[in-house]
Formats: sequence, structure tokens, C-alpha cells
Amino acid sequence: MKIAIIGAGNLGLSIAEGVLHSNGATSMYLTKRNIDSIKHFEKFGNVTVTTNNKEAVKNSDILIFAVQPLHIAKLLEEVKDLLNENHVIISTITGFSIENIEHILGKDHNIIRSMPNTAISVGKSMTCICANTKGKKRIELAKAIFNRMGHSMEIPEEQMQAATVICASGIAFWMRLIRATTQGAIQLGFDAKEAQELAMHTCDGAAGLLIASGHHPEEEIDKVTTPMGCTIQGLNEMEHQGLSSSLIRGIVASFEKISEFKKENL
Repeated sequence: MKIAIIGAGNLGLSIAEGVLHSNGATSMYLTKRNIDSIKHFEKFGNVTVTTNNKEAVKNSDILIFAVQPLHIAKLLEEVKDLLNENHVIISTITGFSIENIEHILGKDHNIIRSMPNTAISVGKSMTCICANTKGKKRIELAKAIFNRMGHSMEIPEEQMQAATVICASGIAFWMRLIRATTQGAIQLGFDAKEAQELAMHTCDGAAGLLIASGHHPEEEIDKVTTPMGCTIQGLNEMEHQGLSSSLIRGIVASFEKISEFKKENL
């Protein structure tokens, strides 16, 4: 695959690293206004670092746009005359719809929106993907790219805002739960470093169990709860204090906020 990442900032470079370390590109272009900080990527041999977006588009088949939202419209206008029907256009821009992209480029292009999260930098992203009518034919290609950096799921575009809350904001929600577990462990006598290590790896193990087994969380909870035991005592106290309802209310509040942003930008 000949890949260009237009906008090699933090997200763009995380994608680049995931693709390159898994040998997922025959060639790659990385573009940025100031390339000094990314010149070291040329050590891979098949990577060209440049400030020239048009050069990158001309020499690539898959175009991943990872620029800031205020720059995307101007950038698409800059390169649209270089695009052909075989190009696959993948946008990582939050809030910039497929309709917005089609308004600039036209509908006769493979247009895909993706929503990775920050765990992409460690190959653990949950990435949601949607496409326009023509782009549906290339959705598996996009999934293959992002599956190199975690897991991907195709969803309808109208669910992208909800996915942003669950997957992108969700990283922060899970971090807060890990922090709380760490604080509890400190109160029980572990030092701060030990407490965080216990919390992190237990969280990782819980997710790993569900991913490997496909079980519902309650099925795994049942395995560690015994009648009149300490686990059910702790779970019941958490529920009495509103653990589940607080999480759900937080998720809904986050979604309501992102929905306000959309209305303001219409």
C-alpha cells in the first residue's frame, strides 16, 4: 500500500508508527509544515518526509488526513484536482462529516471517516469507521489499516458522536476508574507505585477476559463472587453509592455536550 499521512502531528505519527512497525506500507509520505521533528522517520527507508501535500497525494493511493479541523477544508481544496477515483480518502477529523468532504470533493470518491482514540500510540485503539456510498467498497481496507493499531468497528455515521464519547472520552473515564482503584489500594497499605501497577494490570486483565471469551461482564463477575463474600459486599456498596448510574449519567452528559457543539457548527 502507498500511504500518505497528511498532517503528521501526534495522531498522524501514531498511525504512521503502527503501519510501519507492522510492515503495512510499501511506501509512505508524511507531511507537515515544519518537518524537522519528523525527519527521523526517513530511517525506515520507504518513508518520504515533505512539506509538499501535492507531492504526497500524487505518489500515494491511500490518503489519511490528520490535520486540525480548521485546516481540513482548505487542504482538500488544495489537492482535490489531483484525486482520482482509485484514491482512498480517510479522514480522522472530529466533527467534519462525510457530507462536508463530499461538498468539496464530490461524491465520486472513496471517502471514509475514522475515529481512533489516544491508545493508538500503544497499538490499542478502538477505532470506529464509516464511509460514503462509494467508500463502502474500501471499508475493509481501512479496517485492516486500523486493526494494525488495535481494533476497529464499522458504524453508521450518525453514531460517530456517540462513539467519540464511548471510545475517545472513554479513555478518560477509564483512567479515572483506574485512579480511584489506585487510591483505594493506597488506603489499604500499598505504596503509590505498587497501587497503580495493581490497578492497571487488573483493568487490563478484566478487558482481556471479555475480549478472549466473548462473555458478558456479569458472567465473569459471577466467577469471583461467593455468597456473603467480600466481592459482593464491595460491589453492592459501590452500587448503593451510584457507581453504574454515575457512569451512565456521565456518558449521557458528555454526549449532550458534543451534540451542542454539532448544533453550533450547523
